[in-house]
Amino acid sequence: MTAPLNPPPPPHERSAQDAWPPPGAGSGAHGSQAPGSQHAAYSGHGWYGQDGPGMKTEVREAGVAAVAVALGGVLLGVLWWWLAPHVPLVGDVVGGKWIVYLKDTEGEQAVGVDGTFALLGLAFGVVSALAVFLLRRRGGVPLVVGLAVGGLLGSLLAWRVGVWLGPAEDVVARARDVGRGVTFSAPLRLGAKGALLAWPLAALVLHLGLTALFGPRDPEPEFSDGPYQTPPAA
Repeated sequence: MTAPLNPPPPPHERSAQDAWPPPGAGSGAHGSQAPGSQHAAYSGHGWYGQDGPGMKTEVREAGVAAVAVALGGVLLGVLWWWLAPHVPLVGDVVGGKWIVYLKDTEGEQAVGVDGTFALLGLAFGVVSALAVFLLRRRGGVPLVVGLAVGGLLGSLLAWRVGVWLGPAEDVVARARDVGRGVTFSAPLRLGAKGALLAWPLAALVLHLGLTALFGPRDPEPEFSDGPYQTPPAA
């Protein structure tokens, strides 16, 4: 039997020739960007790479946003105390006991107190959502949750600040001080507790809308354009 004219190459040479090309190896031959340049392109646009900044960084940013937004509740409480209508009360003595009643039973001042708080909460929600979006355009679930939590805490803080700045809550003692038949203002009270949600809901909806319309888009993955080679036959 005659020997073959072209003997097969040794095993080590065959594996080197038939090996699969590494990912991205064909891109350099076709003039595409070199390995690692894709990551550089991401960082050039201000992104944190394919996996984002990391959960720890996002949670830290969300915590800072929540605290900053919640502190705005002090200003909201001051504005509520200043702009809310006054509910007039009158004190009288009946049977040797002081009683306090509304001077105008058909008045809508109490509704105006709740409405003022709700409108201010909506305005603060818009401002806080715009501020957070302009500072952190990426968005992200932790940031949105931090914004909503900060708005709720800010509303609670504003409620307590307004009550503290308003008239004394002991209306009987106040009626004794001013005298019988003298009109005085009732303490600030938030009858509709749902107004506390105006700030977080407005901030949440607006921030999600801004992120959907103007937020950065995720980069599309790029695939290697090198030639496809079939694996060597067994």
